[in-house]
Amino acid sequence: MVNPMHVRTESATQIVTDIPARLDRLPWSRFHTLVVVALGITWILDGLEVTLAGAVSGALKESPTLRFTNTEIGLAGAAYIAGAVIGAVFFGWLTDRLGRKKLFTITVLVYLTATAATAFSWNLWSFLLFRFLTGMGIGGEYTAINSTIQELVPARVRGWTDLVINGSFWVGAAMGGIAAIVLLDPAVVAPETGWRLAFFIGAVLGLVILLLRLWIPESPRWLMSHGRIAEAEAIVAGIEARTCATAPQAPLPTLTLIPRRHTPLREVLDTLFVTYRPRTLVALALMSSQAFFYNAIFFTYALILTDFYAIPSNLIGWFILPFAAGNFLGPLLIGRLFDSWGRRPMIAGTYILSGVLLTATGVLFARELVTASQLTICWSIVFFFASAAASSAYLTVSETYPIEIRALAIAVFYAIGTGLGGIAGPWLFGVLIDTGSRYSVLGGYLLGAALMIAAGLIAWRFAVPAERRTLEDICKPLSAV
Repeated sequence: MVNPMHVRTESATQIVTDIPARLDRLPWSRFHTLVVVALGITWILDGLEVTLAGAVSGALKESPTLRFTNTEIGLAGAAYIAGAVIGAVFFGWLTDRLGRKKLFTITVLVYLTATAATAFSWNLWSFLLFRFLTGMGIGGEYTAINSTIQELVPARVRGWTDLVINGSFWVGAAMGGIAAIVLLDPAVVAPETGWRLAFFIGAVLGLVILLLRLWIPESPRWLMSHGRIAEAEAIVAGIEARTCATAPQAPLPTLTLIPRRHTPLREVLDTLFVTYRPRTLVALALMSSQAFFYNAIFFTYALILTDFYAIPSNLIGWFILPFAAGNFLGPLLIGRLFDSWGRRPMIAGTYILSGVLLTATGVLFARELVTASQLTICWSIVFFFASAAASSAYLTVSETYPIEIRALAIAVFYAIGTGLGGIAGPWLFGVLIDTGSRYSVLGGYLLGAALMIAAGLIAWRFAVPAERRTLEDICKPLSAV
């Protein structure tokens, strides 16, 4: 039954609406599941891309056409991250101005075109270009998708939902691992053909995503903030009808807005770095530390196995599967604690514990106390907690800033954090691995651990207790009266 008690009054300058309250009171339904699947698959794509890039590193080194060095493998990872940084900022800016739905369609088109083109790379520079463009598509996806999911999912389950969606990166990682096992097996596919076919998997998934997203509406919150209240109410009424929402027993809280078409850059900067300075400190710490932690280790994971344990490149996928399982199970099993125990203790706890466990694993590796299989088990334990920690960074950024700049805020912190941690990490670890010294690699692990622990301490002090609160309660819209 559609809620008959909604509020909509307009004047020349003001809108009074209860759309946010109506969205947050909805029961979980097939609509929300569709949103999670159609939009959350972005993380599966990113996991697929990162895993394939790591798994095919051995094949790229052995390719008669490319013949990459370890440093060039690291450079390719950095090119992908650089593209994601630029794509996030550019498409994030457009997402706040033009709408969520337009941009999550455009970005997936950019992604699938570029990842298919990667299969036709003929030298280092062509490979770097196509990986850069692929990253642009994924970076744009992060901003458009994170903001849309936050604005459509009810507040009481927003934390767990967001963490599981971000954790689905590792479903893609598992898919990439399985694909690598088949496509990099010379008995099945010629090595020079196998790594090229691997990149077509993402393009095929991209086409499926386009079809699924035809059923996802524009964010009613975005429409509301831009004065398109009639469209917003029609979408919410349709969702209420599909979810069989019952009428509230009392009038819902309302919000008064003065709609705007865009937010001036000066106001954006003032909001991020003056009004919400403590939140910005938390966002920068969480995003940059997890970006270094993840990208440095995962982009070079296959190199560790091939260079220090002599694992053949066609077997790397078997080691990635348990690693991916630990990463996905973390957000899935402990994600609900972010909504019940609270954001601050869970964010701080997972970050600090990840740093401690990484230190222990690095010492075992440096002292040659673990085999390749045992190292994989250690990584699975470390990233059980680190995956939940990294996912909470995206959750924090996307729920603690005003709706008018939500996508751009996600983009800014993703870009700064990833630029500081994600680009430098793969390059640094590529250089450290090239030294052939386990203790050099340990130095990189200790740096990553220190960054995670520091970020956890900052979160304990300054993180916002956002659990089970509406987005508008956590942070009033800039256009609110």
